[in-house]
Amino acid sequence: MTDQTAHDADEALLARVAWLYYNDGLTQSEVGEILNLSRIKVSRLLDAGRTSGLIQLRINSRQRGCLELETRMKQQFGLSDCRVIPESISEDTNMRIGQAATQYLMQKLSPGDSLSVGWGDTVTHSIRMLGYTAQERGVGLYSLTGGVQTYVEGMREANWHRNVNIIPAPLVVSTPELAQALMQEPTVATLMAKALEADYKLVGIGGISETATVVSHGYIPPAEIDPLRRGGARGDILCRFYDRSGAGLALPLHERVIGVDLDQLRESNKVIGAAGGATKTGPILSALRGKILDILVTDEPTALALLDAAEV
Repeated sequence: MTDQTAHDADEALLARVAWLYYNDGLTQSEVGEILNLSRIKVSRLLDAGRTSGLIQLRINSRQRGCLELETRMKQQFGLSDCRVIPESISEDTNMRIGQAATQYLMQKLSPGDSLSVGWGDTVTHSIRMLGYTAQERGVGLYSLTGGVQTYVEGMREANWHRNVNIIPAPLVVSTPELAQALMQEPTVATLMAKALEADYKLVGIGGISETATVVSHGYIPPAEIDPLRRGGARGDILCRFYDRSGAGLALPLHERVIGVDLDQLRESNKVIGAAGGATKTGPILSALRGKILDILVTDEPTALALLDAAEV
């Protein structure tokens, strides 16, 4: 047998293996039985075919572009992971991204793990949808900030009532002195430390507009948005505002916030940012520049806009 003949025979075998496995949907063991090969041999042939280019997979799905975007996002922004969902013109963006964040966490959270969360519409959607799975796996929930009522609303709908640890304080208090005293309380300090030690941290990303969540919840009056914007604010995470480069701003408001600050979050790991939509491109981009996030969950138009903006 010549070398060419041997090569042709190997290629014919590989093609037969690939057809049975990918087209007919047989398992590697079933393919091996038909062709009198061990399962290990079948696996090695499939690996060799993919490596050499003889086997090329084409994903005919509207998710295909999203998978490519995830790879580009990780490379461009140094993310450890990314999830991009297809565009939808008929469904609420916050709800869809919250659902995507839930699906991501369902894949990642193991029994006995812990999850800490911020607040906002997208995160609340995630808490609502994650409840049953979290209860079943015994996942502990921690809040990254004060603001009890905000968290309770999501957990009540999810029937999430075990292993819940919420900082017993408002999100924003009346004076810096009161905020400092509360965060020095042993109970609050312990909860904040455990929130930062959680296996995953999920936060929303707020925009700088009169319709932002910090405004609708009454933490900032609408009249303060324009001065914030002029002062360089590009977004907020956990009611902490940051500039174009993702650096925290020195604002009097921050001295009255109960919760984790941006530097603590930045020094942590497995921080998931969940946000999308035209008004969130700038805030997300600045957060990525500042390395506040390790993982991003967003939608296709936002991912494309982020990549375009990063090239400018």
